[in-house]
Amino acid sequence: MTKKYEINMCEGPLFSKLILFAVPLMLSSILQLLYNAADVIVVGRFAGSSALAAVSSTGSLINLIVNLFIGLSVGANVAAARFFGAKDDQGVHEVVHTSMLLSIIGGIGVGIVGFTCSKTFLGWMDSPPDVIDQAALYMKIYFCGMPAQMIYNFGASILRAIGDTRRPLIFLTISGAVNVVLNLILVIVFHMGVAGVAIATIVSQILSATFVVICLIRAKGSSFCLNLKKLRIYRSKLMLIMQTGIPAGIQGSLFSISNVLIQSSINSFGSTAMAGNGAAGNIEGFIYVAMNAFHHAALTFTSQNLGAHNLARIKRVAVQCVLIVTIVGIAIGGGAMLAAEPLLSIYDSDPEVIAFGVLRMQIICLTYFGCGIMDVMGGLMRGLGYSITPMIVSLVGACGFRIFWIYTFFAWNPTLTCLYTSYPISWALTAAAHAVCFIIAMRQMKRKLMPAQ
Repeated sequence: MTKKYEINMCEGPLFSKLILFAVPLMLSSILQLLYNAADVIVVGRFAGSSALAAVSSTGSLINLIVNLFIGLSVGANVAAARFFGAKDDQGVHEVVHTSMLLSIIGGIGVGIVGFTCSKTFLGWMDSPPDVIDQAALYMKIYFCGMPAQMIYNFGASILRAIGDTRRPLIFLTISGAVNVVLNLILVIVFHMGVAGVAIATIVSQILSATFVVICLIRAKGSSFCLNLKKLRIYRSKLMLIMQTGIPAGIQGSLFSISNVLIQSSINSFGSTAMAGNGAAGNIEGFIYVAMNAFHHAALTFTSQNLGAHNLARIKRVAVQCVLIVTIVGIAIGGGAMLAAEPLLSIYDSDPEVIAFGVLRMQIICLTYFGCGIMDVMGGLMRGLGYSITPMIVSLVGACGFRIFWIYTFFAWNPTLTCLYTSYPISWALTAAAHAVCFIIAMRQMKRKLMPAQ
């Protein structure tokens, strides 16, 4: 039963397997965006503007707190895929049980920090007095579900490592639908406002975590079968997970900081520009997750083939992932650009807001494929076991460059066009740097594996 969900990434046709892996992952991410949008729409329409502000203002802070452990789930994916590709069943077993126990410990730890410090953190962010209490309530309830969120993320990363992206899509579809229904019931019928949205979220997270755990437990006879009685931390596997995961988590957290600086620059143009930027950014999120699926494909396929010592296939993975993500980025980004005005009008009918949104989309959407290439190249590096290098390249090439741009070019020419131009330039520079590092890493890996070949 389990075999039909697995993908042999080391043999057979590559293109079709990349698509088979990436499309369910892409759909999962799009569903998550749609469900998040449903949260915002329900609370905004039926609980008032202050409740909407409370829920929407917590996103960046929550990401900042949880990104480190989300990064560790990437490390679990890389480690499990490598041992699976090497046909090392004991290695996969140890990674699975280390990962799942780590998800429980991390989820409890993050949950405690988030629950106890929510209001303090929101105060540091200068949350308005009319919003901070509701935002703190939302975060306290949200972080009660953090163990379930971590269990799902780590469990789904294990399934991705063997090529199974279809069942996580099914789990997310069911739990997301429950989330939307509960939103409507708790907010509209019981008038619970932000508390209702938060409770609906954690119920759906518990449901998806339960599905993943049951899926792993029922994988009898497979190397990734989960036995709750055998949960333990295997030190060597923990170090391997942390080697990739911690730099990925740090990178995600620091990206949040650079985005805050860019948002501050956009805020200086006033609320209309902020609204247009926000609407355009929301639309761009769908383009991003479509391309990001191929980042995960590059990472997982590279990890499995490294375990199998198949460097020639890794080169093919690199070429095909870059080509596919470029086509996807241009097609979806170009389509979004052509439909910019009607898409933006869904968010706001104000012509000025739409004009500001169109300005951003003209620059970002048409060049967004560069972001996809950048992420794919970073995924290839992590799949090869290089974790510090892609973190440094991404932070310097994307975050550092954008901050430099804000204080130089944007300071000399303070226009939104100038500010938005920093994005495609940073993507191109970072992608090029990743490509150079990948070529060097492949040469080093070839020398390292030569005796085994």
